[in-house]
Amino acid sequence: MNITPFTALACPLDGRPLRSNGTAWRCADGHSFDIASQGYTHLLPVQNKRSRDPGDSKEMVAARRRFLDAGHYRPIAEAATRAVLADAAPGATIRCLDAGCGEGYYLRQLAAGADEARHLALIGLDISKWAVLSAAKQDSRMAWVVGSNANLPVLPGALDCVLCMFGFPVYAELARVLAAGGQLVQIDAGPDHLRELREIIYPVLKAERAIDTPVPPGFAGLSKETLRYPVEISGQQQIADLLAMTPHLFRASSEGKARVAALQSLSVTVDVRLNRYVRT
Repeated sequence: MNITPFTALACPLDGRPLRSNGTAWRCADGHSFDIASQGYTHLLPVQNKRSRDPGDSKEMVAARRRFLDAGHYRPIAEAATRAVLADAAPGATIRCLDAGCGEGYYLRQLAAGADEARHLALIGLDISKWAVLSAAKQDSRMAWVVGSNANLPVLPGALDCVLCMFGFPVYAELARVLAAGGQLVQIDAGPDHLRELREIIYPVLKAERAIDTPVPPGFAGLSKETLRYPVEISGQQQIADLLAMTPHLFRASSEGKARVAALQSLSVTVDVRLNRYVRT
């Protein structure tokens, strides 16, 4: 396969095209953004940060990397890869953004799953500098950017596909950066996702939310898929890593966390919904 970095970046301050000179990205208005030695670029202006160090911490990123590298979510990555490549003509270049890429697992799996006839221009974006740093260290063939889904540093209509994996989609922004006919591949947790872990953490589970989500504005529905399978997790480290990559790390009480920390093994259900939308 032919994997190249996506280059149609936009200045996060004024939206104008960015041009690279090898060490920095610059726009015509003179705004400049250095390319780090590890290969990523920080395109999140300080005024757009909600905290000094937003997103996942260094420790959370490391936990996610260990858990994903163990293969527990590989069927999800394979389903996402099939969705991205489903309607792509051989020889065509697919320009794809992972919006909320974490440490880059799903983009790396996409690159590994593409055949020799596929051409991919890939970009991963995350608000956590630690996640983007980890991603850049693992694969230099892609563009890696620290940025926000609320203000994507991408030129209008420059993408053929956007991945949103358990993320926080800002649909107006996704519609802006996708070309007409481009697709959004969105994966979200289903009602039974990690139910067994949640039952240990919380005395009473919240009422389940609706499974069917409305088609977002600016899009039309393409397809829906449910992915459900069991996972056996062994050892306190892997169980702790799973907890660290979920919102339950912050929501759980100290008692709930203690119950999880005492486990030596855990059987959980993976239950996710894959929705494909087309930009209208």
